[in-house]
Amino acid sequence: MRIILASKSPRRKEILENLGLDFDIMSADADETSDITDPDRLVMTLAERKGRAVIALLDEEQKKDCLVIACDTLVYAEGEFLGKPRDREDARRMLGLLSGRSHSVVSGIYAFYAGRETCSFASTNVLFDNVSDGDIEKYLDSGEPFDKAGAYAIQGKASVFIRGIEGDYFNVVGLPVNQLYKTLKNSFNIDINDIK
Repeated sequence: MRIILASKSPRRKEILENLGLDFDIMSADADETSDITDPDRLVMTLAERKGRAVIALLDEEQKKDCLVIACDTLVYAEGEFLGKPRDREDARRMLGLLSGRSHSVVSGIYAFYAGRETCSFASTNVLFDNVSDGDIEKYLDSGEPFDKAGAYAIQGKASVFIRGIEGDYFNVVGLPVNQLYKTLKNSFNIDINDIK
């Protein structure tokens, strides 16, 4: 079986590598605009678009024994979707919004195998400590927040701000491993641990 990760995310790549999977990376442009306001529906819709855009690049022979995995992750806080910050000011605003509060990280998973497709989602609650203005500025100076949804990386320098999480840690990093495992097993009878 050929596995394709429909994402350029280095974090998703690393997570799949740590599972011992051999896979290819392909990505294609997909429309990420939407008026969907429900976070769970939105991430599943965006993951599906990303996956289908990659599938459209494959011929019928390539699709026969190919597992395509796509994912989309959003940070949802105080009724607002927090994507990657536009600039330093936007990152500062996001971190201020997260400071001292709990927020959700929601990921949609889309998988395609043998002509069938499925979508699911996972949600993790993350609780930030109160972060001082000075600590926010130091974190901004590190450069880490600027290509991250919600302007932080839980596995990086922002880990010092995290008081606790409820749910899958890997979801916050970018790929909910537990949900991926269950989705593949329940939908396609594929056990990640059996893939050689």
